[in-house]
Amino acid sequence: MEGSERDYVQSLERGFAVLLAFDEDLTNPTLAELAAATGLSRPAVRRLLLTLQRLGYVANEGTRWSLTPRVLAIGQHYTASNARIELAQPHLLRLAERTGESASLAELDGTEVVYVARVPVRRIMSINVAVGTRVPAHATSMGRVLLAWAGPERISAFLDETPLDTRTSRTVTDPAELRLALAQVREQGWSIVAGELEDGLLSASAPVRDRSGRVVAALASSTSTGRSDPATLAAEVVPMLVETAGAISAELGYDPRPARVARDGFF
Repeated sequence: MEGSERDYVQSLERGFAVLLAFDEDLTNPTLAELAAATGLSRPAVRRLLLTLQRLGYVANEGTRWSLTPRVLAIGQHYTASNARIELAQPHLLRLAERTGESASLAELDGTEVVYVARVPVRRIMSINVAVGTRVPAHATSMGRVLLAWAGPERISAFLDETPLDTRTSRTVTDPAELRLALAQVREQGWSIVAGELEDGLLSASAPVRDRSGRVVAALASSTSTGRSDPATLAAEVVPMLVETAGAISAELGYDPRPARVARDGFF
């Protein structure tokens, strides 16, 4: 349930803004660099850094700041409290062994897809993929699976509000074309995306459902166009992917069979 503006703690928002400003481009930023990245004043950033330092989430050496390993505990708490990640892990391992390719589980967070579990087999392409990695939903097979079953209102809001950035020459950036692609995903029950996030990157995904039938995650198998092609992936990997996604869904309590209706006192 959403609270009122009176319940909103702006200082907490600003604290997270500072933590999230640390990335591959700002691994050891100065206070001034963090202020520029967050749009906050230097005095405000200084107070936030000192608070985070006292809590053990950041450290400084001279004028530069860095994250500490304690920030990893935030993600660990999510993993520990999310039953589907633990349930999915052995299934991901078996899928990776059967296909010889990396297997991943991802969830939708706003306009992006976040990897929540992964079994890497080999490093593919130049993207450094690990748990917590975020990728744009529109350019990935996982994102299309998650969007396809997100509901008409969520899809419309996504298409109206999200810039469909060009990642490669193959990236679908036209909202009408993406809407058609999502309809196809719903119809066939899985998604394949080739070379839209990065040239040569090829992946297939299938939906994972909870007890109510809601799609809560996407299961993916990733490879490269040098090792496979969309037709081969559809014929050889998608059946295993759909089967594995179904097994994870079953463990989450999903039953695809229609509910039986009582007639005249009998079932």
